[in-house]
Amino acid sequence: MNKENWFLRREGTDKEAVEELSRGLSVDPFISKLLLNRGINNVEEGRQFLFGDVNDLLDPYEMKDMRKAVEKMKEAIISERNIMIYGDYDCDGVISTVILNKGLKRVGAKVRYHIPHREAEGYGMNSKRVEILKSEGTELIITCDNGIAAFEEIDLANELGMEVILTDHHDIQLVDDENGNKIPKVPNAYAVINPKQEDCNYSFKSLCGAGIALKFIIALYKEFGVSYEEAVKLMEFCAIATVCDVVDLKEENRIIVKKGLELLNNSRNFGINALKKQCNITDDVSAYHLGFVIGPCINATGRLETANLSVELLMANDAIEAERLAKELYELNERRKELTQENVEEVLEQVRKEGLYNDKVIVVYNPNIHESIAGIVAGRIKEYYNLPTIVLTKGKDMPKGSARSIEGYDMFKELSKCKNILSKFGGHPMAAGLSLEEDNIVKLRELLNEFCELKEEDFVPKVRIDVAQPVNTLSEGLINNISILEPFGKGNATPLLAVKSLNVCNIYEMGKERNHLKLICKIPNSFKKINAIGFNMMEKFREEYIEIFGEHSLENALATGYCNFNIDLIYKPSINEFRGEKNIQLEIKHFRFKENKEC
Repeated sequence: MNKENWFLRREGTDKEAVEELSRGLSVDPFISKLLLNRGINNVEEGRQFLFGDVNDLLDPYEMKDMRKAVEKMKEAIISERNIMIYGDYDCDGVISTVILNKGLKRVGAKVRYHIPHREAEGYGMNSKRVEILKSEGTELIITCDNGIAAFEEIDLANELGMEVILTDHHDIQLVDDENGNKIPKVPNAYAVINPKQEDCNYSFKSLCGAGIALKFIIALYKEFGVSYEEAVKLMEFCAIATVCDVVDLKEENRIIVKKGLELLNNSRNFGINALKKQCNITDDVSAYHLGFVIGPCINATGRLETANLSVELLMANDAIEAERLAKELYELNERRKELTQENVEEVLEQVRKEGLYNDKVIVVYNPNIHESIAGIVAGRIKEYYNLPTIVLTKGKDMPKGSARSIEGYDMFKELSKCKNILSKFGGHPMAAGLSLEEDNIVKLRELLNEFCELKEEDFVPKVRIDVAQPVNTLSEGLINNISILEPFGKGNATPLLAVKSLNVCNIYEMGKERNHLKLICKIPNSFKKINAIGFNMMEKFREEYIEIFGEHSLENALATGYCNFNIDLIYKPSINEFRGEKNIQLEIKHFRFKENKEC
């Protein structure tokens, strides 16, 4: 694991820009600093960020092929053709399928859906399944969250007399032309809706698959005279996928999630309400709940059983059936958590044993890893070493796996350089999926490390601080002000504040597993104290404390509760309410000890 480099963001230190934003938006200068740190440097952008709503969404017809696709779908619905939604087994694919299914049924379509089984069919379109769909009478296929790499499968569908509307958000593959130049290539579908196409004029390129499915339904509803307000109701589903697919929460995505959370907190959907109850969500649903509670339950079905369970839950028209399905989703996710922990420990041991952490790009093959959680395991290994990581396991026909990357390393681009030895791959700069022959695994590892241009400093985790904020300046008002920037996520990270040389006078272990850290710190220039809580930080704290002060010092501090040392903290301020009393506390995000000795 590498030590961290802490940086103070400089954008928010421009006093003139801060004052201009504060005046134009009528907000506290503190909020202006945070906006500047997020690249929002003029009043119009700030107004859109803070106050944008569903009426500010772009016209879906600005997307290339949208009108062509909608007209084809309208024709198919009116002529009662058999339509098949071809989805995907992750959260984004499930939600995309639900949005298309609900939307198409609303306008009278004869529609069914198919979500591939992760192990039996793999990601994306499958030639055997295409043939089966034809034999079942399918006339028109609409993909969601997949298809942009399905060249052979879409050609087959065309040969069999089916038409394909492709909706996807994944990166466009590059191929060599006759002169060896890289050019983008898309499948020969009837219509290709993906804003990442170079000749697509849609200005926002970061929608998830469900976001593009939603745009399609908005346009289709308009053709059938269904109100825009009714299409907006689908945002309660789209918000889940937008957070879980980890796309940037800015511009349209921010609007979708804000509106979606509002709808989720007043949902009439049997499935959503049953899942909230099963997961014991009693407060307002937040982006955190979507990404770390609800989303993982939806994902678990595609990992361990069939993603059809999640679609059935969200399409349920009966509260009792919804409760049964929600319970099944919850239990599957609990199983997934246990399996993940076992697999992560096994792969970490393998990486240590084989010395793979010395590589710039970790490529590890372990046939014992459950195929469905290879991506989660890759993510954990990547976080542990801060190295781009690929975890491969035994697939049905050949090894397959998932890749997770770090800042500055475009995984999709780097895998593209190795496409000659890959059987299949696709994804984004930060995440990808791939399959290849076992004999090519060593070659893949060699090529990725040979091509990697990252330098040693690129592997040191970078932590960017929004504002240096002494704890004696914190107030309930300032904390409430921060909340207007929600929802937080990728592209709009939770603001990080920092304080230097905070004096710690008490240490406590918390939680059943004694894995949480609690520090009681002195507030400078006063007789008051403030609590700082570090969730799941006790082990890291213990290791670093012992390295500086020694094991005896730590055991003494824990036994007596008393200590005396200084620490730098990066934190998120919050308000803790207990027995009717409110107190400001710090949620520790990062810490480092001062080079000092106990007094």
